[in-house]
Amino acid sequence: MPDLTQFALYFAAAFLLAVTPGPGIFYVAARTLAGGRAEGMASSLGTGLGGMVHVVAGSLGVSAIVLASAELFTALKLVGAAYLVWLGFRTFRAARRDRVREMDGGLATPPVGPRRAFREGVLVEALNPKTAAFFLAFVPQFLDPAAGHVALQFMALGFVSVALNTLADVVVAFAASRMREGAAARPALIRRLREASGGAMVALGLGLALARRPAG
Repeated sequence: MPDLTQFALYFAAAFLLAVTPGPGIFYVAARTLAGGRAEGMASSLGTGLGGMVHVVAGSLGVSAIVLASAELFTALKLVGAAYLVWLGFRTFRAARRDRVREMDGGLATPPVGPRRAFREGVLVEALNPKTAAFFLAFVPQFLDPAAGHVALQFMALGFVSVALNTLADVVVAFAASRMREGAAARPALIRRLREASGGAMVALGLGLALARRPAG
């Protein structure tokens, strides 16, 4: 492991990156606004596990292989982008469908539930090659080759980063759920929040689809 000073620098940098609004935070916020705190918390844990997939892959060299291949990078990002767009479209469509049901006196569509939100969070993060690029660009700067066990160092530092990211996502999930609860007495506002969250997911998917492979 790096010495204490080096680790402190890494922790500070990882913390700043974790609290900086990015795709992960926006996804968790959108998921929470669409389905409530339980789904937001589950999504946070899911994206955390998905991030660990990239940490393990990076330590084993798999991520480097994917990033070195234009075809693999493009295939992975398009699958991830399509999945995000589909989730967003499904959320938006459910909100619109509920508007018709409410006009007819029917019941609203039930939330997808924490288990499904967790699975979706894992897939959203695991299918994002930009996360792999981040870990391969950021973590190696703080490794100490002289200390040996470089792969274990990578995994340990990567775990710290994922833990901080997950903690930030959990805070966002709580904040977004408070916003949603504050609008609980206004069903029309809840519906608009769900529509907006669906649109946000679609936008995140389109942004991922346009991502370029990092220059080697």
